[in-house]
Amino acid sequence: TPDKASRPYDQARDGFVIAGGGGMLVLEELEHAKARGAKIYGELVGYGATSDGYDMVAPSGEGATRCMHQAMATVQGDIDYINTHGTSTPVGDMAELKAIRNVFGNSTPAMSSTKSLTGHSLGATGVQEAIYSLLMMQHNFVAASANVDQLDEQADGFDIVTQRRDNVTIDRVLSNSFGFGGTNACLVFQRYNG
Repeated sequence: TPDKASRPYDQARDGFVIAGGGGMLVLEELEHAKARGAKIYGELVGYGATSDGYDMVAPSGEGATRCMHQAMATVQGDIDYINTHGTSTPVGDMAELKAIRNVFGNSTPAMSSTKSLTGHSLGATGVQEAIYSLLMMQHNFVAASANVDQLDEQADGFDIVTQRRDNVTIDRVLSNSFGFGGTNACLVFQRYNG
């Protein structure tokens, strides 16, 4: 059924649900934002942008690994949560998990795919997921990957959140966006304590 069609990391997943929408974040220098009295949702403390061109729709994970390393190169402290790209495709989900394992080893942070709740809005997805990540950090919760009835055995050992977690302190979040043709972007946001 459409309400259960998007199911990243589930054994029975077979593709994503197209969605629509948009979003916008304002990125400005900290002192400028403070001077004008802006509400600061978080600080962008790292980013990565890579291309791997392995395949139009079946990623290798190599570019995703490099992208996460780039994004975290300037970050001081641990990543508490990953908003995964998690599209609900058999190949893509596992390639991303392999890349996450390459970056974090066996100590992977909590992770979920908000696409399971929203669908895949293609070009707008990156900004939407950045917004969701900032909101989770601000309100101390982790949204679940919805519709995971039976976790894919290849996802064993990962902290994939399948039930919403409340009262969670998230100081740093990694938001992954891995597009068609191997175009990759990763952002690291940090809680602002100013």
